[in-house]
Amino acid sequence: MFTIGKLASQTSVSNDTLRYYEQEGLIEPAGKSPAGYRLYDEDSARRIRFIKHAQLCGFTLSEIRELLVLRVRDKACCGDVRTRAIEKKLQIESKICAMKAMSKALDQLIAECANEAQPVEECTIIAALERADIAPPVQ
Repeated sequence: MFTIGKLASQTSVSNDTLRYYEQEGLIEPAGKSPAGYRLYDEDSARRIRFIKHAQLCGFTLSEIRELLVLRVRDKACCGDVRTRAIEKKLQIESKICAMKAMSKALDQLIAECANEAQPVEECTIIAALERADIAPPVQ
């Protein structure tokens, strides 16, 4: 059994993060010490590693909570998890496309700004941003 400090150092997260995960229902102590300190077991450490890895894959804490629920649901299967992974990948690919479009728009603005010594009142980038009539992206 681990105290919150030991669990934090073992999983490379802060005590505050562990308290937040507990508050959000992602982990729970396995018990309490005679002095009343929360104690965590190896399953808690496994869950923290799962959470951190899922975050690296782009999952939000809410989505991670759903994955953790699936792990213990009787009727759940790998396909349920796979569907969520596919959805996350599509979301990430959509964000990548949007960011590439932003990068291309910035490239164009930068290319049109040939005179760096021009006063800011005559800056072509600011002028282009002021006259932009671009509709927000459809989601």
